[in-house]
Amino acid sequence: MLTRYRAFNPDAYKLYLLMTAAQSLALTTVFTINLVYQVRQVGLNPLQLVLVGATLELTAFLMEIPTGVVADVYSRRLSIILGFLLLGAGFVVEGSLPLFEALLAAQVITGLGYTFLSGATSAWVVDEIGPERAGAAFLRASQLAQVTSFLAIFVSVALASISLQTAIIAGGLLLILLAGLLAVVMPERGFKRRQADERETWRALFSTLRAGLSLIRASRILMLIMLATIIHGAFSEGFDRLSIAHILENFSLPSLGTVNEVAWFGIISAVSMPLSLAATEILRRKLDLSDGRLVAKTLMLIYMLMIGSVLLFTLGESFALILLGLWLAQAARQVRNPLMEAWINLYVDSDVRATVLSIQGQADALGQIGGGPVVGAIGLMSSVRTAISVSGLMLLPILLVFRRTLSGDTGVNRKSE
Repeated sequence: MLTRYRAFNPDAYKLYLLMTAAQSLALTTVFTINLVYQVRQVGLNPLQLVLVGATLELTAFLMEIPTGVVADVYSRRLSIILGFLLLGAGFVVEGSLPLFEALLAAQVITGLGYTFLSGATSAWVVDEIGPERAGAAFLRASQLAQVTSFLAIFVSVALASISLQTAIIAGGLLLILLAGLLAVVMPERGFKRRQADERETWRALFSTLRAGLSLIRASRILMLIMLATIIHGAFSEGFDRLSIAHILENFSLPSLGTVNEVAWFGIISAVSMPLSLAATEILRRKLDLSDGRLVAKTLMLIYMLMIGSVLLFTLGESFALILLGLWLAQAARQVRNPLMEAWINLYVDSDVRATVLSIQGQADALGQIGGGPVVGAIGLMSSVRTAISVSGLMLLPILLVFRRTLSGDTGVNRKSE
């Protein structure tokens, strides 16, 4: 049975929404023009683009579990603050030095920041408001993030009109400010810290890690979730790194008066936001997020849409068709993220929650490390179009995984208690 929680903490809920909005504002400010910056200003070739992504994911892979265990043994709050601080510092380094070597160093810092956030954020909010309310909070935060991201696109384009570096540095500084704010106001009432004698040795760290791994091995549904996460990671790295290159390589951006290349990518990002927002709102109102079987069915349908959308994006012969495919794929991925968070949290107890979520983060990194270079090599030997098509087809096995979760006694019917 899951741990019983204290009374709902409305301050933590509001702070979670604020934290999500600020993170979304900062990350979208960076990511709207990040790849354009790497290609146009730093001058990275396809192999270097893949290496930059691989460096980030390798860092996440190596550090995901240690940072997750720290969140379970010491403090979720401390882990989150360190995460935002490092994430912001990484972006500042990336934007300040337009060099390949600096980008690699920035990915190490950024990747470490991501791992401190991964698992700890979800574990913190579940501890503070309870698992029965967390699913709705994840969806509401996802909606807020989408709205904030929409506004941040225009901020990013405006800052990029000064210079591409300005937008990246500004996003990094905002995350550093967020870390400072959280250090002052962030509560931590639902988490019980380990005793001092336990914290002074590594025994507690490895004990928590073993407990998390044992829980996953003992639960067929958690094993299947981890497998689905690896498959998704293998797909996402190639798609994320090469989608903009596909547009630039195979299509001429239509002329819209004074709209430049950077603004075009801002427009492309902006149009996907209302689709994601509407889909997430429908799910928030209609879907019972405490029903694991129903969540699994919904995720399976989302992945079917994602596969079709990616193939439309790569195989479409007109600019309109590839935009439609890209927008649908992005909307499907935005809806998928909070559903996966809510799903796995149904099967994890509080004392190892951050560790299990960090293991999931490591599974995602493992998939990206394995899938990204393969897709990148295909892009170098064949074409970017072919490479992204292969990445979309990599998702086909995930449908079999979801079928497996829906058949037999996997525990998929479990509801939050």
